[in-house]
Amino acid sequence: MAAAVRCPALFVAAPASGQGKTTVTAALARLHARLGRRVRVFKCGPDFLDPQIHAVASGAPVYNVDLGMCGEADIARRLHAAACEADLILVEGVMGLYDGAPSGADIARRFGIPVMAVIDARAMAQTFGAVAWGLAHYQPGILFAGVLANHVGSARHAELLREALPAGMHWFGAVTRDAAAALPERHLGLLQAQEIDDLGSRLDRLAEHLAQTGAAELPPAVDFPAAPPPAVVPLLAGKRIAIARDAAYGFIYPANIDTLRALGAEPVFFSPLAGDGLPAGCDALWLPGGYPELHGAALAANTGFWAGLRAHVADGKPVLAECGGWMSLLETIVDTAGTAHAFGGLLPGRALMQKRLAALGMQQADFPQGRLTGHTFHYSKTETPLEPWLRAQRPDGGEGEPIYRHGPITASYVHFWFPSCPEAVAALLG
Repeated sequence: MAAAVRCPALFVAAPASGQGKTTVTAALARLHARLGRRVRVFKCGPDFLDPQIHAVASGAPVYNVDLGMCGEADIARRLHAAACEADLILVEGVMGLYDGAPSGADIARRFGIPVMAVIDARAMAQTFGAVAWGLAHYQPGILFAGVLANHVGSARHAELLREALPAGMHWFGAVTRDAAAALPERHLGLLQAQEIDDLGSRLDRLAEHLAQTGAAELPPAVDFPAAPPPAVVPLLAGKRIAIARDAAYGFIYPANIDTLRALGAEPVFFSPLAGDGLPAGCDALWLPGGYPELHGAALAANTGFWAGLRAHVADGKPVLAECGGWMSLLETIVDTAGTAHAFGGLLPGRALMQKRLAALGMQQADFPQGRLTGHTFHYSKTETPLEPWLRAQRPDGGEGEPIYRHGPITASYVHFWFPSCPEAVAALLG
């Protein structure tokens, strides 16, 4: 059994979403990477977008950590592996520090990672201290490292905030408002990293802001005990798995790619949006989620891809389609303006984009080979005559998303976490 490894680590939390956790985490990663340090970033929850930003900021893949979706053993293994090669580990929380069951606080407490709270201080003065005190004391067992004020208006404003802190609470400093450095957003969250042309310069600008604060210092070292890797049987040995990856299909966990490789498969990436056809000689296709509804005309114009996909399905080769991928296999996607875009037509029905969130939450599906965990997050609803093959469940036992099987196609709104059951993934793609 390998020994525990010590590495400086910090958990970046906030009282709510929208406080600037992602911006501050990315800026920290960029700042320390520019100082020549090896930074490894993790993101709490099932997020796809923030990890893309952090990967650019840190120069390394970013893995998700969630006690419900990933499990404690998976998180322990990934943190230990990062500690073996990094000079700094950063973990970005999800929503507010104590939101959810399990929450980001549960991860920080379980792994002994000190918490820095980022608080949006706009339209706030002395109440800043009350919010900071509440975050530090709401639950026991949290190693509360201190607080960073975000979106501060002036030096006097920062002084008021600092004076409001409880005695003995560490002040990491203040970050002033800078609209030019803000990260752009859309309905599912931040833009994907590849869609932000000046992302590098924005990250540099954010890093320079943080360089003036106490957050620029390395946090205390944390012990990360060794965790044995899971045994994965190479059930997909010799298989070539085509994976769509571009701005239309970008919701891909790096851990899922690792799992496919552990299963013995060779991932082959291609871009339907760029006009690529289905890669020659592939044995299966994974069509992940993303934003196909934003690229209807370009995707419809790639007739070679759809023809190749129909031939692939006619040959009985597996397809796993998730969320935007599932929508793309329907006959049409209707956008929020009511415009219908012709799509794959491999499955009957249509997807209709909604102006409000249609579904959000963790999911788990019991396949013959075992339970795959995952999550759902979408602004569309579907109309299809297909009957569900099986149905996912919410962790509380409530009814989850339908999962469809039509010939060799498996499709649903669920974004699966492949490490939770590699055997089931092998069955779906084998």
